[in-house]
Amino acid sequence: MSTIKIIKNRSDIGAGTRGSDMGIDAIEIAAINQGNDFFHKHLFQDVVTHNETIYNKNTNNFAKRIEHVVEQCQRVSDAVSENLTQGFFPIVLSGDHSSALGTISGIKAANPNKTLGVIWIDAHADMHSPYTSPSGNIHGMPLAAAMGIDNLDCKINEPGDITTAHWNSLKNIGSLGPKLKPSHLIYFGVRDYEEAEQKAIEKNNIRLVKVEELRYRGLDICVKEAIGKLLDCDLIYISFDVDSMDCDNISYGTGTPVPNGFLPNEVMQIIETLLATNKVCCIEFTEINPLLDNKGNKMAETAFQVLDHICTKIPSV
Repeated sequence: MSTIKIIKNRSDIGAGTRGSDMGIDAIEIAAINQGNDFFHKHLFQDVVTHNETIYNKNTNNFAKRIEHVVEQCQRVSDAVSENLTQGFFPIVLSGDHSSALGTISGIKAANPNKTLGVIWIDAHADMHSPYTSPSGNIHGMPLAAAMGIDNLDCKINEPGDITTAHWNSLKNIGSLGPKLKPSHLIYFGVRDYEEAEQKAIEKNNIRLVKVEELRYRGLDICVKEAIGKLLDCDLIYISFDVDSMDCDNISYGTGTPVPNGFLPNEVMQIIETLLATNKVCCIEFTEINPLLDNKGNKMAETAFQVLDHICTKIPSV
């Protein structure tokens, strides 16, 4: 069994709703309430955060607090890169999904000559840029940054020189240029996205496995097809946003809940099947917001159920 290292990134500055910075604590409380010593069994590292900057006046409306998100993603990138270099299997627990750009950048920084594939389990495409985002929330931009996609064909905003400079910095964290090819990104569960994102997905021919397709064609078939599509990738990163799950079935304990998502056992099976390839090098859990949970701490409890299960399936290196 690989030595797991939990990287705790309690940051929510890239989100539009406050509270996901408490998601990690909510998961730990779920473990305690279940009498599970998970967080005593595994090594961990806390990433310094910039959450206090939420009180600062926002000066980049098309990419809110981008200057601080750049700093936070750099911290996450450094932590992930350092732990991969030391031989650990990083499991990143993060507040909002903007930190995934830091995780991806850290993987590439540690493995500059290896090809990375990304499995994105999420209700949202997260493919906006400051040029296309209707909200300016950077948790909707990490994949565009990771692939260097500005999507100027769908431009609706004029970000300005300062925001553009920070956006270019974001795209070059860890290493210069794109961290993966669009052909090496596969979505699972995405069902809520804007026209600009849809056009970017279609233009770049990105594979999207919807919930209904997975259930109709079969989970094993869909996941094995994804594995086949990533055959020339040396490494795979899995990013699991809890809003990929069915909020009506579980809870609304996430910033942007969307109905008709996956069930927990489906997420576990997807990740478990991917782990069997021995290519998965890092997994991220994100967007748990206990302040919005309409069922106590149900979303965190469910996320911990998935986390605890998949950690028993991580193979030896």
